[in-house]
Amino acid sequence: MKKPSLLVLFLAVFMDLVGFGIVLPLLPVYSRDFGAPGPLIGLIMASYSMMQLICTPMWGRLSDRIGRRPVMLISTAGATGSYALFAFGSGLEGTAALGVLLASRMFAGLFGASITVAQAYIADITPPAERSKRMGLVGMAFGLGFIFGPALGAFAAKAFGMRGPGCVAAGICAVNFALACFLLPESRKPGSEAVEQRAHLSQWLHTLRTPRVGFIIGLFFLATFCFTCFETTLGLLVDVNFHFDANQVGYLFAFAGVIGAAVQGGGIGRLVRKLGEPKLITVSLVLVAAGLAPLPFATSLPWMLVVLALLSIGSSLARPPIFGLISALTPAAEQGATLGVAQSAGSLARIIGPIFAASLFDVHHSWPYLICAGIALLAALLAWAKLCRGGEDLAVGKAEEAG
Repeated sequence: MKKPSLLVLFLAVFMDLVGFGIVLPLLPVYSRDFGAPGPLIGLIMASYSMMQLICTPMWGRLSDRIGRRPVMLISTAGATGSYALFAFGSGLEGTAALGVLLASRMFAGLFGASITVAQAYIADITPPAERSKRMGLVGMAFGLGFIFGPALGAFAAKAFGMRGPGCVAAGICAVNFALACFLLPESRKPGSEAVEQRAHLSQWLHTLRTPRVGFIIGLFFLATFCFTCFETTLGLLVDVNFHFDANQVGYLFAFAGVIGAAVQGGGIGRLVRKLGEPKLITVSLVLVAAGLAPLPFATSLPWMLVVLALLSIGSSLARPPIFGLISALTPAAEQGATLGVAQSAGSLARIIGPIFAASLFDVHHSWPYLICAGIALLAALLAWAKLCRGGEDLAVGKAEEAG
């Protein structure tokens, strides 16, 4: 089979995440403007992940059985519908608006399989030693989504009103569906390998009991939990410290996206070859802790940008080596299912994290950041003890370079 084009896959994921980047920074601001208290803001932010927690392993198993392309098309079509619903809800008021926003995020989570399928797609066409580097393409698409998405969202809100961002996101995802439909080839021949079918809970238990994979997924859960707390409360934090509006919050997310895309697009491969995945994961978690702790006390814009850049670098360095290791330790016939469980663990963090952060923010704006900095530092110590000191053989990219 002719090797599928990574460029086409990258463009498909990028366009999907541009739509995600348009909506995400506006959710807490819109919810607050419609009268939602802190816990309800957290619930609306978490609803997407609640559905992903249930559905992502299912989509991953399905892609192992029928192929990656059809699942990617279903996911993209679902995203288009969810953003159209978000646009409709943004034009309502009060409780009705909040109800439709909640429904739109649940619908998006139900069909939110694009990242899992993209990672399984990369695993299909990439040797293990190169997977961490190429997993960075998904992270780079995520970062670029947060460059263009928030900026487009801010422009659309200013030019077309509150419904504008949702309409633009739906239009982008509709174009993305057409792109994937006509240009994205299949990476996995259905039936080429036996795929054992497991129930949802059985798949979770099987994956988490796999040696080392379960621990690495746990690290991903902790890293995602910390970053999600930042995503949920940044707009509220800069309102307290700087009185920024929704447009300015979007530009801050875009700045973080520039940093993340630069790191994952240019430096991941070299860092993996130099340090290996375990050490790179440890360093990334230390940087996340160092970025989170001072963020609520940054009362000048230059200082805010410095610590935001530090946090963006740390979070950008974590994901590719984590998923590179998970993929390298997983049989080819179970890539979609295992990566689906890993993404589902991230979804669990995105359920707990926003509710935790938004509720604590109501008590004091520094608490979510200080507690999550401590969690990230603890995760770094665990990674050093379990992966670096006792798992040098896991450094797939570094071992390949040495070989």
